[in-house]
Amino acid sequence: MNDNAPPTSVGSGSTGRIHPGTSCAARVVRVVAAVLCALGLSAVAASPARADPTAGGDLQVAQTLGDRDLTFMLRRVTGLPGPLHVDVLTHRGTAAGTLRLGAVPTGVSADRAEGSSAGTTTSRASVRLGGTPGSYGAALDIDRAGPWELVVDDGSRTARIPFVVPGQATSPPELAVFGGFVTAGVLILVTLFVAVRVRRGAWVLLPAGGVVAALAVAVTAALLSASLPPPPQPGGQVDATNDNVTDPYAVVRPVTNDYSRPPVSLELGSYPATAGERGTLRLSVTDGATGLPADDLVVHDGALMHLLVIGPTGELWHLHPIRTAPATYEVRLRLPAAGHYAVSAEFARLGGGVQQVRSATGLTVADGSAHNGSARGGSSRNGSARGGAPALPAELTPQGPGTRTIEGVPVRLSAPSPTAGEASTLTARIGDTPTLQPWLGMVGHMIVVGPLDKADATSPTRMGQAAQGAPVWAHAHSMGGDMSGHSAHDMPAAPAHDADAMGHGDAGGMEHGDADAMGHGDADAMEDGHETGKGDGHGAGTGSMSGLMPLNGDSPADETVAAYGPDASFVYTFSRPGYYRVWIQAERDSAILTVPYLLRVSPAGGAR
Repeated sequence: MNDNAPPTSVGSGSTGRIHPGTSCAARVVRVVAAVLCALGLSAVAASPARADPTAGGDLQVAQTLGDRDLTFMLRRVTGLPGPLHVDVLTHRGTAAGTLRLGAVPTGVSADRAEGSSAGTTTSRASVRLGGTPGSYGAALDIDRAGPWELVVDDGSRTARIPFVVPGQATSPPELAVFGGFVTAGVLILVTLFVAVRVRRGAWVLLPAGGVVAALAVAVTAALLSASLPPPPQPGGQVDATNDNVTDPYAVVRPVTNDYSRPPVSLELGSYPATAGERGTLRLSVTDGATGLPADDLVVHDGALMHLLVIGPTGELWHLHPIRTAPATYEVRLRLPAAGHYAVSAEFARLGGGVQQVRSATGLTVADGSAHNGSARGGSSRNGSARGGAPALPAELTPQGPGTRTIEGVPVRLSAPSPTAGEASTLTARIGDTPTLQPWLGMVGHMIVVGPLDKADATSPTRMGQAAQGAPVWAHAHSMGGDMSGHSAHDMPAAPAHDADAMGHGDAGGMEHGDADAMGHGDADAMEDGHETGKGDGHGAGTGSMSGLMPLNGDSPADETVAAYGPDASFVYTFSRPGYYRVWIQAERDSAILTVPYLLRVSPAGGAR
């Protein structure tokens, strides 16, 4: 037997020797698998978290349509195209009737065929409003992404509410991540095939290198995606078109992060109606830099425009004009008293922040008694003799902190010693049960005007003119809602200086005619309200900060949820000392309550 003979084959035509190429291929496969696992885990860890695209998808828009104050809820706009469910929320006193709804695409496009239907109503529905407050709904068909208008017709006027249906576009980093991993997966199969079928191990390095390169591209795109600026939001930062809504990444972007636009000017149209008559006030919004119509207002705090009107008696109207044409708005009013009315509007412009614009002129309403003749007995709306100062209803009379009743609801305000330059917390307890409803997305609203001369602040005829020239107009919101119904602490007693400011001792500071017009009963009511507040032992919680925040991708609660309060708290810093008129608004039992107050803010340092 030859001991030097070569080893016999183990199988047919094979040898017992292990080929170097086979060992090399096995090592490459193991390395590739390890790299794939490591890079895959790193990509998963580095991928940025993305919010639910349907989070907060409801669009809430309040509209003063004729004599109706309505809230339109466009449900799950971000979930479209598809059926758009529109709920119309009515309030106490809303007249029954029928509204005709329509969906109109308004976007322009480089594709002439795609933009041919712009301005044409593509879907119609009707909503029959009942006589009781509630939600009345209908559905419209939305068949594409892009800018749209909800057209609302009550038979006398037409409102146009713009909204944008977002497209479902994939970002370039996401495409790179998906493409890299798909390519890597395919190349891994090629690598395994080459490693098994090819005897020369060097050939395995080609597809294996491709796997590494594809994974490097995917991981790099995942890591850099969090730092890359997103494209401008159509309808939020730039004007929406069909093209940039469908694919915002396909549109060439300017090299800028500032999409703000100039402030706008508010112009009031003529208002020929006299006191007690119904009239229509038209408003136009123009660009402050070019003078062109500015038709780019976006929904802010549940409305396209918040219009505040303060009358000569101190009555406040918080209205939401309808958009009837590009940059044109209108609202129907019935102003009860002759005199001057101060007007202010709050809105948000596309790409910019919130603006509060006060009309430079306001409105002056003529006395309607000269036109109405003497057949009505010569009495004004408030029952005073013609030519004399109107007597304020009890609910319009300003009072200091304490307890009063508005539309049968007890309301108690706590404002402990407000001082100029220091943050003050004002807490209003509205009713005694947690049944407040979010109005315009908030538990409560607070309008502040001042500082004013006390004679003007308490005058039943000059408040509108005084508000016209007041240095400060402010619109604050409550800090949130507490759905637990439990109080956090006892409400402190109203400060003594408020009683001094509004008692008989300061009546001499008024002009004689104003003091007579208010009457001793009104002054007593102010003081009594304060004293009642001191003796009231009810607790008052400050309210939770998270009461209206969206949770788990859901939209915030709307007016159909009556589970907040009864406390609505506000934090505000009065910049100057003096007298301020304050109106607190909240919704309860589907009615908007407006509670007027008069506050005296002390100078900084405790000086009187």
